[in-house]
Amino acid sequence: MTIKIAITGKSGSGKTTISKALLSILQNCFPEKSILLFDNDLTGELGHSFGLDIRNTIYGIRSGKHEYKTGIPEGMSKHEYVEWAIEDIIVPLNDNVDIIVSWFAGAKDCRCPITAQINDACQKLIERYDFVIFDCEFDLKYLNQLVDTNIDLALIVANPTIESVKLAKRIAEFSVKHAAGGQLGVVINKVNNQDMDSVCKKMNEAELDILGAIPFDKQLADGTENWKSEIVEDAVKQLYFRLNLPQENI
Repeated sequence: MTIKIAITGKSGSGKTTISKALLSILQNCFPEKSILLFDNDLTGELGHSFGLDIRNTIYGIRSGKHEYKTGIPEGMSKHEYVEWAIEDIIVPLNDNVDIIVSWFAGAKDCRCPITAQINDACQKLIERYDFVIFDCEFDLKYLNQLVDTNIDLALIVANPTIESVKLAKRIAEFSVKHAAGGQLGVVINKVNNQDMDSVCKKMNEAELDILGAIPFDKQLADGTENWKSEIVEDAVKQLYFRLNLPQENI
């Protein structure tokens, strides 16, 4: 059974760094498991964090602008074609980890057949992996426009400010119905000697579940090219036990 993790939050909150930290933890603890990184953020930072400039996207398939690595096989149905095209744009990172980039997602109320065909193809792709990590654009609503799938764990990444509490509340409101049955909570990122009492109080008033806090990493703030941080990874390890994820090898 596939375990699906969604990392949500505003741009610049630290979603990509936390996605990579979770990937590292899962790789170390479950080396035999397969993992799909699903970049649903319009900036494409997840791919960039691995030094990749991924131009072939799910949107490219939808728009008919994708350049295929091989010739298009003949005699396929439209559903078979979309599944084949999705397979064509997967980028392997190593033996057990792949990445795919969505870019723009079509509106869910679009009646064109390609919307349903892409949803079905993405569902089949997701079910092939043991873990899927979605690096989301903002909330689960945008991800749901692309693929209608149940989420086991949705993390809202928020910074330690009152304004971020308000944004986290909005993200939760937009996301809650798409995370029905799963865990939805907040991770406060970039904590650096702030007065956390007022932030936590506002989080509680907003009925947001705080799953943990992650310290500020000056190296990341100064600009690192790979969005990787030992400080963030250690902090995520510390809060992992609170997450709706396998615990046996941690």
